[in-house]
Amino acid sequence: MQELLGVPAAVLFGQLLLGLINGSFYALLSLGLAVIFGMLNVINFAHGALYMTGAFVAWMLLNYLGIGYWPALILVPIAVGALGVLMEKTMLSRLYKLDHLYGLLLTFGLALIIEGLFRNGYGVSGQPYPIPDVLSGGYNLGFMFLPIYRGWVIIASLIICFGTWFLVERTRFGAYLRAAVENQRLVRAFGINVPLLMTMAFGFAVALAGVAGVLAAPIYQVSPLMGQQVIIVVFAIVVIGGLGSIMGSIITGLGVGIIEGLTKTFYPEGSAVVVFVLMAIVLVLRPHGLFGRPRT
Repeated sequence: MQELLGVPAAVLFGQLLLGLINGSFYALLSLGLAVIFGMLNVINFAHGALYMTGAFVAWMLLNYLGIGYWPALILVPIAVGALGVLMEKTMLSRLYKLDHLYGLLLTFGLALIIEGLFRNGYGVSGQPYPIPDVLSGGYNLGFMFLPIYRGWVIIASLIICFGTWFLVERTRFGAYLRAAVENQRLVRAFGINVPLLMTMAFGFAVALAGVAGVLAAPIYQVSPLMGQQVIIVVFAIVVIGGLGSIMGSIITGLGVGIIEGLTKTFYPEGSAVVVFVLMAIVLVLRPHGLFGRPRT
């Protein structure tokens, strides 16, 4: 078997693929967090629980209503986004003028409540979710075996991530959002409903977590613990990329996934902490993140 850097090629490329898949989910989730913090200045600790909710809603649609994967890709983000809108309108909107700590504590409490509800209803053991038939199987590339579904996840995540970047950075809607962050009074003077704009931004960012949950369901076990297992890493990625940086979250999420994959190949013991080592280095050398801007 051909070796690269002293490691069998199949093992190396397999770990890189696994890292790229994990990085795709990191990018999607950190993107939602970056939108929420960049536009609303809220640290949403419930993001992991909403990601888990998306996976569970997809599972329930399939097992209770017979609604499969493809309709779930549309229905689940709408449902999770609606839950996010409800959270924003009833609770978070009251905290925008307060210190970030209040939003963090509130969303941390909401995360515990959501996770507790699913744990009471379904326990902590994972629930299987089948891969859709059209995406089952894989291709033998010679140096590795590429499962079709995992390739789909990477492509779908990239499309969604860069589509979101384009929406925020290159459209009128995104311009209104960014202007509202800088000067709400001026934006209101142009007749724009800023509270509605903020609600839409939060709902959209939460819907991204719902999409990630649907994409993750066939790969990972659908479990109440899946959100808490990823949220700390995602927060570290947001810090490395720069708080509120859309492109920083995408690039850093994918990069951290690949670095994790390489670390598992050459030094498996360090794979669980490599992201936090990177975060510590970035905070020392560039406190506002790789792609962020210093806040005044």
